[in-house]
Amino acid sequence: MDKATILHADVDAFFAAVEQRDDPRLRGRPVLVGAWVVLAASYEAKARGVDTPMGVARALRLCPNAVVVEPRMSAYSEASKAVYEVFDDTAPLVEGLSIDEAFLDVRGVRRLSGTPVEVAAQLRRDVRDRVGLPITVGIARTKFLAKVASGVAKPDGLLAVSPERELAFLHPLPVERLWGVGRVTAAKLHGRGIRTVGEVARLAEPELVSLLGRASGRQLHALAHNRDPRTVRPNRRRGSIGAQRALGRRPKTLADIDAALVGLVDRVARRMRAAGRVGRTVVLRLRFDDFSRVTRSHTLPYPTSSTQAILTAARALLATAAPLIELRGSTLVGVAVGNLGDGRAVQLALPFDPHSSDALDAAVDEVRQRFGAPAITRAVLLDRGPGLAMPVLPDA
Repeated sequence: MDKATILHADVDAFFAAVEQRDDPRLRGRPVLVGAWVVLAASYEAKARGVDTPMGVARALRLCPNAVVVEPRMSAYSEASKAVYEVFDDTAPLVEGLSIDEAFLDVRGVRRLSGTPVEVAAQLRRDVRDRVGLPITVGIARTKFLAKVASGVAKPDGLLAVSPERELAFLHPLPVERLWGVGRVTAAKLHGRGIRTVGEVARLAEPELVSLLGRASGRQLHALAHNRDPRTVRPNRRRGSIGAQRALGRRPKTLADIDAALVGLVDRVARRMRAAGRVGRTVVLRLRFDDFSRVTRSHTLPYPTSSTQAILTAARALLATAAPLIELRGSTLVGVAVGNLGDGRAVQLALPFDPHSSDALDAAVDEVRQRFGAPAITRAVLLDRGPGLAMPVLPDA
């Protein structure tokens, strides 16, 4: 049996931890990062029932002594870069999942750095000493179980699951620990009296498929037995590129949401072109006043990174959601482009048209590269705040 050499490292309450690091007055106190919705909560606040995304007003009712701080995205981006420098110094194979978590494969470092547990302990010390943040590490034979282990070990912990005790560790856990089990799937399982991973494992795969559908049923059956063949893949190319914007609690017109959508599409398309990617599937995500969500998608007949083509598709999707927005209000809008491919190959295959939207995009990109992103913007975005731009891993 393979050894447990996969680490899942995850900074604890990342945004809140950065705020506590930078302001000594916040250390040991419940901290909420956000204006009207909680983007991150310290563990002192989580202990009082605060979660994300939760309205700040409700969070303060649960935790009246919490300190609310405005997000500082530039500080989080710098902290993320510093954390990833530690990751890269620790292992040759690092697969980033988000700005504050990654998988590391430490099979090749044993002779120099010690056992996986010793490597993980040193990683935690290095992140604390060099970046000033707490980080939790889970160690296991598979990526799935390493992530579960880090979740169980939080906050500021280290947990290694040896191959011989994998199922003994996994099976007593609640079904919500399985990847892909959200509220809807959990409700279906609970409705059948299934509450632990072990109870999922005792079901035959056809029974799970009948209950949850082919894809979910097969995945959960495999994970419940810790079957996860995926390896740590450094520099893995993104499957989609997206952005989202919180809209606040005050009422928003469709024109307000459309303006936010224009800014998001502009940002996403620019990132795609910078990464040399094109995509076919445009996805619109909305969150409503009651925190419910809806997703709409449309697949284009050809791959593109054209701002205008993506915006046209996104606006068509927004139109289909207009009745829901009018009924429930909207507090967040997001757009993503999936089915990504290599844009450089597509560009080489097509003749250049100086009057095309691609030529306009290229001209705008050149101006922004020379003079900065604010140098040129769409008229609809004038006198409108840019909103919060969530930090992301580099596009590839």
